[in-house]
Amino acid sequence: MINDEGGPTDDKPTVRAQAPADPDVLSSALNVRVTDVRAVYEQWRSRGGEFLTEPKDHGAEIRCYLRDPDGYLIELGQGTGILAEAGGTEGG
Repeated sequence: MINDEGGPTDDKPTVRAQAPADPDVLSSALNVRVTDVRAVYEQWRSRGGEFLTEPKDHGAEIRCYLRDPDGYLIELGQGTGILAEAGGTEGG
């Protein structure tokens, strides 16, 4: 679920949701890991997702970025060797 800006609620009475003033300054990050980044990229794009670039292969991972309706950056990625590179074992 993606929410837009809004005022306080009963469970966060002093918090107001507000989009970033400058969308090119990262204040938080949401990373979504999937098993097939290219398939999810195509699916989300067909549903209106606007990506900054197509998925890029960085060796240990393939990733791309899109913005939510408020301009927050979302990283969509697929690990291809990141655990092995970190000394762990690769899982599915």
